[in-house]
Amino acid sequence: MAIDPVSAARAYQQAARASGSGGIEAGDNIDFGNLVTQAIRDAGQTAQVAEQQAVQVAAGRGDIVDVVTAIAAAETQLQTVMAVRDQVISAYQEILRMPI
Repeated sequence: MAIDPVSAARAYQQAARASGSGGIEAGDNIDFGNLVTQAIRDAGQTAQVAEQQAVQVAAGRGDIVDVVTAIAAAETQLQTVMAVRDQVISAYQEILRMPI
């Protein structure tokens, strides 16, 4: 799965917001596990927002454009999380193949 530049930039911005700063400095201690956990939580929250908007449209109180936009955002965020996961697994497998 290829990662497009927009998704990568969005993931970087979310990671920067999650770390509480505008950027990552050389001396910063950032826990990768917390970043991944936060990204998964954000993806879940985005999916819940999409579901809520779909329910509102079904009840006649919402706009279908909002639902489509929310679903597209949730899908993009989930694909980004999955792409990062795939890259981490690939890097781990590469490390396992290294001779000691």
